[in-house]
Amino acid sequence: MRVVIEPGLASANYWRDLWRYRELLYFLAWRDLVVRYKQTVIGVVWALLRPGLTLAAFVAFRRLVGAGRSDAPEPVLVMAALLPWQFFSSALLEASNSLIGNANLLSKVYFPRLIIPLAAVTTALADFAITLVLLGVLMLVYAIAPSPAVLLMPVFILEAFALAVGGGLWLAALNVRYRDFRYIVPFVIQMSLFVSPIAFTIADVPERFRAIFALNPLVGIIEGFRWAILGVTPNVPAVVSSMVITVVVLAIGIYYFRGTERSFADVV
Repeated sequence: MRVVIEPGLASANYWRDLWRYRELLYFLAWRDLVVRYKQTVIGVVWALLRPGLTLAAFVAFRRLVGAGRSDAPEPVLVMAALLPWQFFSSALLEASNSLIGNANLLSKVYFPRLIIPLAAVTTALADFAITLVLLGVLMLVYAIAPSPAVLLMPVFILEAFALAVGGGLWLAALNVRYRDFRYIVPFVIQMSLFVSPIAFTIADVPERFRAIFALNPLVGIIEGFRWAILGVTPNVPAVVSSMVITVVVLAIGIYYFRGTERSFADVV
């Protein structure tokens, strides 16, 4: 008796299969999480040390250049921006390399390949949760209570997740065919650190450049986080622009990934 494994070719079947294989997503995310922290010397401490050192560097930079004063303490202001950026950068990097890292699975059995980048982005949520604890400690130290807008934080977390998935799908598919992208992605992520309002706020950007600056979707996400955590008035056009761009990036990422998915096993 011959057994043939056939993927769901229609879009409806594909999304149905994605739900059917959801346990595989949980397994891959858990596996990556265990591998990341297993047999490490400092383990979870590193997830706190990295944003802590970055925070210290940016606070020192703000004071060195004499950045505009804020109603919120500088460490909390910077950490509220560093939190979503670090989640996005880690998720994007992990997702872009996820197909190459799981090449053995691609050529053996059928499952929606979309699960692999999704699992990589989901794993990055663990580091996000750890860094969120660090932000909570800072807020306790400076006696800052979350604003009522904190209820909107899940919206901006979801937006950062969607942006990382959209960009990660596109880059993961490109990385399978063009291995040069494994060197390009870290450079792009590093550049995003300097063009995102982490050590400064969008109010520090000259008004004539703000519309162009807001084309970076991380600007709106960071504005949203600062609004949710500190209650500062956000730049509404930047927030709206970020949401629109995120939806476009996610749609393009899914479209390109689905269009190239059939060839992954042949070229990986």
